[in-house]
Amino acid sequence: MAHSISCTDLSGSAHWDGADLILRVQVQPRASRDEFAGVHAGALKVRLTSPPVDGKANAALIAFLAEAFGVAKRQVTLLKGDTGRAKQLRIRAPARFPPGLPVPPTRPV
Repeated sequence: MAHSISCTDLSGSAHWDGADLILRVQVQPRASRDEFAGVHAGALKVRLTSPPVDGKANAALIAFLAEAFGVAKRQVTLLKGDTGRAKQLRIRAPARFPPGLPVPPTRPV
């Protein structure tokens, strides 16, 4: 992870829907490595090495988030932003949070 992010930074980009995490993401394709890169325009910025062609960046984003949050790829669903850089995803019952990424407030017990 490139940057440490505070809860106040993340507040507009992530919230809970029951046990699921709804995450707003700004994707930067064709980066030098896959990593979280702070908050940009109210969304968590994610750099990906994949190009934005034929859904490759979306597949890479889903795989990256699944690994980061300790869930299977099928538990990460793209809700909005199929063709743009601004995306919204659902992560079903995340098992963990990546180091440096705070847990959004009001997580269910």
